[in-house]
Amino acid sequence: MNPQNRIIVPPCAEAGAPSPVVATGRPLKWGVIATGGIAAKVTQDIALLEDAVLHAVSSRSADSAAAFAERFGFATSYGNEGATAGYQRLVDDPEVDVVYITTPHGQHYEVAKAALTGGKHVLCEKPFTINAAEAEELAAIAADRDLFLMEAVWTRFLPSVNRAWEIIHSGELGDIRWVQADLGFTAPDDPSSRLWDPKAGGGALMDLTVYPLTWALGSLGFPDSVSAVGTLNDDGVDLQAAVTLAYGSGAYAQLSSSFIASCPGQATVCGSKGWLKTGGGPLHNPKELMIDAGHGEARVEKFEQVGAGYTYELREVTRCIQEGLTESPTMPVGDTVKTMRLLDGVRETIGLRYENDAA
Repeated sequence: MNPQNRIIVPPCAEAGAPSPVVATGRPLKWGVIATGGIAAKVTQDIALLEDAVLHAVSSRSADSAAAFAERFGFATSYGNEGATAGYQRLVDDPEVDVVYITTPHGQHYEVAKAALTGGKHVLCEKPFTINAAEAEELAAIAADRDLFLMEAVWTRFLPSVNRAWEIIHSGELGDIRWVQADLGFTAPDDPSSRLWDPKAGGGALMDLTVYPLTWALGSLGFPDSVSAVGTLNDDGVDLQAAVTLAYGSGAYAQLSSSFIASCPGQATVCGSKGWLKTGGGPLHNPKELMIDAGHGEARVEKFEQVGAGYTYELREVTRCIQEGLTESPTMPVGDTVKTMRLLDGVRETIGLRYENDAA
């Protein structure tokens, strides 16, 4: 891989780096938009940062927002009021420095646009948007207003994953020839779930594939060509998808995501001299790396993490904003736009379309 295409190690994941909870500058006041499961997990890690202040949370329901605020200690909360959405009320709060968006995928563009237009820095859950056109517009707004913008691909910031990049690019495994990564589970058969809702951007491809893709990008970079197959249900939402990335070097990456199969959730990177495999947890948050550099016996490297693991991503967001950066070198907006273009191509191939595509 061209060194210029490698994922850059964030300061918080460098060897000998202090704990990600240690302050790196002035305190930032956070606003969290939506109150679902991922919002709760990440909020717990935001609270660990010495220079983070839990200022506001929003939901469509004022009661839900108030309960979330009480649970985690936010200073204030916002629900829908008349024709004004709760998220808009949060964005209008002059005290908020940065917002973390956790709504269903189909709403990311709308909410992120409101936040950026309102002068807020933005950390938005993956997938960043439904399509590349939405991503490109958000990127342009952020650039025009000198605001920080980042997709919340927290895996890129983990010390275990950055150690994997170090091994892969050290030459210990030889030339990287093949990457396999999968993530899947049997999703509840609930038509009301966002996982199956076309309006929410439901489907395994959009919900899960960013994690297997992260291993391909970290090992080989963006591909020269992409092919894919997928299975859609009667509502046009994909049950599972398989994506193959091909590279001019002759290397391949095979990525799988599924809502109808329970998968091991592993990434395997194979080179001309040996291989590396994730373990100790799913590929998006591995606590172990198994490495066999062709000696016939694999070694295991184990890792501990702070909080649930989101602290590293949150430290990077905080550091960048404190230093006046408008994007993270580890998760640049350009990578997000290229990822959305890649997913657009996969969706076209398997026939997966959403309402946002017609906008």
